[in-house]
Amino acid sequence: MSIFASSLTSLTDAELVERAAAGGEESFEELVRRYQRPIIAYVYRIIGDYDAALDLTQEVFIKVYGSLRRYRAEYKFSTWIYRIAHNAAIDHLRRVAARDVREEVERRERHLSSRALNPEQERERNERRAEIESVVEQLPPAYRELIILRHAHDLSYEEIAEVTGLPLGTVKNRIFRARELMRRMFIERGITEA
Repeated sequence: MSIFASSLTSLTDAELVERAAAGGEESFEELVRRYQRPIIAYVYRIIGDYDAALDLTQEVFIKVYGSLRRYRAEYKFSTWIYRIAHNAAIDHLRRVAARDVREEVERRERHLSSRALNPEQERERNERRAEIESVVEQLPPAYRELIILRHAHDLSYEEIAEVTGLPLGTVKNRIFRARELMRRMFIERGITEA
């Protein structure tokens, strides 16, 4: 390690950010050295896929690098970078959830079609699926995210609290409210079973 590199290790995160924002590549590299492993571990714990966690961590550092000039020193850098990592992980989970839902729908369609549904049953099934998807899409974003994490990803309330950073009681309360809202929306649409 060079004398210059060792002097970087004594700088605070805020000092490194300031230098990196002014074009100091070595300062940004020091930030990466400090936070790469913790961010990989954090993202991995949220999404459960190590290879994807590596890719997402790379995206996080690209976003951090592009946003250095907007970083405000009154906030801890570690909190700021973990928030960026959290958002990247949540976005990833949403993409995966949407893909998983599509794959599950396709799997069920294949299974059901193998049982030779008549056209009327097929139409009813498609209508029901469309109604459910429509209701979930109409939920407020804070509720929709929790419903997706709970039902599309089968995360526990505790895991959802960890992913979102919300208190456990808030998670339980919002999921309860989201289900009640969905129930009312289904009743308004004349659907009593979903």
